Amino acid sequence: MIPAMALHSRHLMSVIMTVSPVTVLPMRLDYFLAHSAGLTRKEAKQLISRGAVTVEGEARPKANLQLRDGQGVWLHGEPVQLPGHRYLMLHKPAGVVCSTDDPEHRTVLDLLPVELRQDLHPAGRLDRDTTGLVLLTTDGQWSHRLTSPNHQCDKRYRVSCADPVSDADLQALCDGILLRGEDAPTLPARAERVDTHQLLLTIHEGRYHQVKRMLAARGNKVVALHREQIGEIALDVALAPGEFRALSEEEIHSL
Repeated sequence: MIPAMALHSRHLMSVIMTVSPVTVLPMRLDYFLAHSAGLTRKEAKQLISRGAVTVEGEARPKANLQLRDGQGVWLHGEPVQLPGHRYLMLHKPAGVVCSTDDPEHRTVLDLLPVELRQDLHPAGRLDRDTTGLVLLTTDGQWSHRLTSPNHQCDKRYRVSCADPVSDADLQALCDGILLRGEDAPTLPARAERVDTHQLLLTIHEGRYHQVKRMLAARGNKVVALHREQIGEIALDVALAPGEFRALSEEEIHSL
């Protein structure tokens, strides 16, 4: 197994290159320059005050200038722009939490090179003991489309159970199950038996611990849970636990 950090040189350039244009909303010139040129705010302000920065339509721009959409910015005569959004798939190992920060546990961001972490967030979550596909992005709208209940994005899991899975269990999962403490049953799912104790389960919702609770309602216990696919994006079989890669343009636009 190759740890994610060891894949730095292999994946970092593809991650940086797999971007989509960002619309520059009104923002301060020093903030824009810091993020587009990899500077601190102090360094950006110093360059602006020295006249190293020019802005289309502004003779001597100030650091607090509010940039407008489409307004060009140049540093030392070279155009600068914000990087595009980033989209990654990660093979999450067990014991890692889907969070941007956690004081007690390792997070999915901890598996990435430091320079890729800024503004990334997981689009949806997995329990700490659940493994498999996690999507990370800087694109809030894309993330919302992925996680919004209105879009009913399919999520396929490989479920290992403590007891055998019966035909009646499969039918109940497909029909919808009323979970403990809830008023409405789950939406109809797709369930396929892999062997006596394992099944593939595709759901469209994201209720709290949903898969585990669905099996618990049938008197069974989930002993291992692995997410294989979200929408049309399947976990790359070449990625070992802890590894990541950039999404392709086709994968990005499939959701």
